[in-house]
Amino acid sequence: MSFREIAVDAARLGGRILEEWRPKFTAREKSPSNLVTEADLASQQAIFEFIRERCPDHRFLGEEGLCHDEGDSPFRWIIDPLDGTSNYVHGFPYYAVSIGLEQMGRLIAGAIYDPCRDEMFSAEAGGGATRNDEPIQVSDATDLSDALCMASLPVKSNRGDPAVQRFLRVLEAAQHVQRTGSAALNLCGVACGRVDAFWSTSLHPWDMAAGVLIVREAGGEATKTDGRAFDVNSPDLLATNGTELTAALVRHLAGPEF
Repeated sequence: MSFREIAVDAARLGGRILEEWRPKFTAREKSPSNLVTEADLASQQAIFEFIRERCPDHRFLGEEGLCHDEGDSPFRWIIDPLDGTSNYVHGFPYYAVSIGLEQMGRLIAGAIYDPCRDEMFSAEAGGGATRNDEPIQVSDATDLSDALCMASLPVKSNRGDPAVQRFLRVLEAAQHVQRTGSAALNLCGVACGRVDAFWSTSLHPWDMAAGVLIVREAGGEATKTDGRAFDVNSPDLLATNGTELTAALVRHLAGPEF
């Protein structure tokens, strides 16, 4: 079984658990601005056990406190058992399971499963990206005024937050800008051409590891919002279709002083 297949099967397992819990979960607050559910924890544990059985010497990093980092394996699984927790809690059907694998810091496999639409996005380095096993590619949009963009903002950010100011600058220039609550699905949207670009400066590795690989393998580009090289351990991400949109967005995100 390939790493891509392991990621796909594990993501589907996590998604099935989320849907089993959906009618009956109880929510508790991890912090005033961030809800977590028993479903989240159950999904992560099942994913961890599934992959661990097949890759016993690999390392793990997960959103819900999962840090299995002993040993010197070059492989690390980066897991988000429920990306879009607030959407899930409120019954808004825009959430996913995201599983990425890196080897010595290089993303090599990933899968993102949307249980609401039964859509499985996956990729492996050099092997292209797919949606439900069909090849996907990014859009060919080049003009920001024609582009549909997605953004993630910090929870409860105020109007003076730099992230909000960046959002407003692009809002004035793009055809549409949306905030949806799932970075993983936003990245899948870029990869399959439904969305032309996505950015955020408040992400974690598990929000983007799988999605960045899927975007790249679909022909897109991932950098920081200022155009510098992407780093999975940095919260800063701009993902685009790789056309002139990238430079246009870098300019708008940098601000009028750029």
